[in-house]
Amino acid sequence: MAEPHPVIWIDNVSKSYGHVQALSSLNLSVHPGEIFGFLGPNGAGKTTAIRVLMGFLKPTQGIARVFDADPWLKPKEIKARIGFLPDASALYDGMTGNDFLNYLAGLHSRPSARREELCDRLELSRSDLQRKVKGYSHGMRRKLGIVQSMQHDPDLLIMDEPTQGLDPLTQQAFFVILREAQARGCTIFFSSHVLSEVEELCQRVGIIRQGTLVAVEQVRELRRRKVRTMEVEFKGQLPPDLQVEGVEILARGDRWWRLAIKGDINPVLRVLASHDLEDLVFESPHLEDIFLDYYRDESVAL
Repeated sequence: MAEPHPVIWIDNVSKSYGHVQALSSLNLSVHPGEIFGFLGPNGAGKTTAIRVLMGFLKPTQGIARVFDADPWLKPKEIKARIGFLPDASALYDGMTGNDFLNYLAGLHSRPSARREELCDRLELSRSDLQRKVKGYSHGMRRKLGIVQSMQHDPDLLIMDEPTQGLDPLTQQAFFVILREAQARGCTIFFSSHVLSEVEELCQRVGIIRQGTLVAVEQVRELRRRKVRTMEVEFKGQLPPDLQVEGVEILARGDRWWRLAIKGDINPVLRVLASHDLEDLVFESPHLEDIFLDYYRDESVAL
C-alpha cells in the first residue's frame, strides 16, 4: 500500500530579502498525525519557513506544499484546515476575548466546537473573556491565541514558539491537549528554542541553523548517536583495563571509572556485570546537548 502524502512538503525552498538569505535550499516533509519539532535559536529561519507554509511569503525558489496544495496560490483552501499560532500574537486590543474568538471563528468553515473545553483547561475564565484584550497579561494573550488556533479542531496545527509566556502548569495542560489532538489524527508542526518541550512531545525534530536544515531525525535516534557518560564504582580493586569498542575511560580513581560510551551500551554492561559493583550512574543524553553540538561545529552539513 502506498504511503500517504506528507501533510507538509518543502522542496529546495530558499527565501532571500535582498542580500539577506533567510532560508537556503530547505527540504522537509511532515507525515500525517505526527508531532514535528522545528528547532533553532532566534534568527535561524524558523519563522520565515512557517510564513512560507502559511502562504504569507512566496519562496524565492523551490516548492512548498500543504495538503498537496501551494499555500501561496491556494491560501483559502489550506487555511480552512489549519490552526495557526504566530510567534507574537497580534490581538485586537479593543475587542473582548469573546469577540476576538468569534471573529477568528468566522474565518473558518468549521464550528468552534472545542472553544469552551479549551478555555476551561487553559484556565481562561468567562470573566476573562468578557474583558478587553488590552488588559490581558502576556500569558493570557498566549492562552487566547492557543484557543483561537484549536477551537475549530483543525487537521493541521502550525505553531511558532507556542509556550511563550505560559506558566509551567499551563504548559503541561497544553502538552496534554496537543497529545490528544494528535490521537485524533491532527498533525502538529511547531517551532521552538525550548529544547525540553520538543524532547517531551515530538517523534521527530528538524534542526535549522542560519536558514539551512542540518538534521532531521527521530528523537530516539539523535540520543542514540550522542556520546554518553557513565560512572562506575567497584567494591573491590579496579579491573586492569576495559577493552570494549566505543568505550573510553575518561578518568579513574582508586575504585571508580568515568566512561564515555558511543553507540550501543550493552557490550560495556555485559563486561561490567562480571565484576562486583558498588554503584553505577548512567545519564541518558539530553536533546539540548545534541542540539548544541550542531551549533558548535560549523562544519556540520546534511
